[in-house]
Amino acid sequence: MIKAIFFDLYGTLAGFKPSRYEIQSKACSDFNITLTEDGVLKGYGRADAFMTEQNKTYPLRQMSEYERFGFFCEYEKRVIAGSGVDIDLKTAGEIWNTVRSIPYEMAIFDDVWPVLEELKTSRFSLGLLSNMNRLGGELLEEFNLSNYMTFAVTSLEAGVEKPNPLMFQKAMEIAGVSKQEALHVGDQIGSDIDGAEASGVRPILIDRDGNHSDFTRCAKISNMTQLSDVIDALS
Repeated sequence: MIKAIFFDLYGTLAGFKPSRYEIQSKACSDFNITLTEDGVLKGYGRADAFMTEQNKTYPLRQMSEYERFGFFCEYEKRVIAGSGVDIDLKTAGEIWNTVRSIPYEMAIFDDVWPVLEELKTSRFSLGLLSNMNRLGGELLEEFNLSNYMTFAVTSLEAGVEKPNPLMFQKAMEIAGVSKQEALHVGDQIGSDIDGAEASGVRPILIDRDGNHSDFTRCAKISNMTQLSDVIDALS
C-alpha cells in the first residue's frame, strides 16, 4: 500500500514566470540570437541533465562563486544549443549574466493545487525533495505548500544531492514508511528517477516539456492531473 508521495520542486511542482523561453529570448536578443520555444525546452533538458551529473561529483553548493560561474557558462551554452545555435563560453557567460538580471519568480503550476488537495484528502503523507540550497521549511512556506506537505528534505539539510539515496532514505524516515510504501515524482531522470530506484522507491517521471517521449523505465505523466490514475494503477 502506498502511504507517502515525495515530490521534486523545480520542473515538477513549480516553474518560471515569465517562462524560460521568454527569459532566454529577451537575454539573447541583445546578442542577435533567435531561439525557438521547442529549442529552449530541449536545451534546458540537456542543461539540467548536465547539472545532475555535476552534482553527483562536485555539487554546485560546494563551489566557489568563480567555479559556479564557469559551470553556468557551460549550462547556458547547452540551453542555447537546443535551438541549433553554437556559441563560445565567453558569449555564454555574457548571456547568463543577462539572464540573471531579468526579474522572474518561481510559481507553482496551476495543475498542482487540485492534485495536492485530493492527495491530502486521501491521507497520503506528502513531502518535498529538492536539490535547492535552501532550508526545507522555507521552501514550504515560500510556495504555500505547508498546508499540504508535512515535511521537506533539501540538499542543504541532508548534505547530499539527489540521486544520492540518503535524500530518499531521510524522507522515508520522516514519513515513517518503508520503500515499498513510497512514491517519488520528479522531472529529472538522472536525479529523480535514478535516485528513487537506487533507494527502492518507485519513481514517476513527469515530462512536462516532452523531452522523454521514448522513456519507458517507469510510469510517466505529462502533467499533474494524470497522477491519481497512475497511483491507482501502482496500488
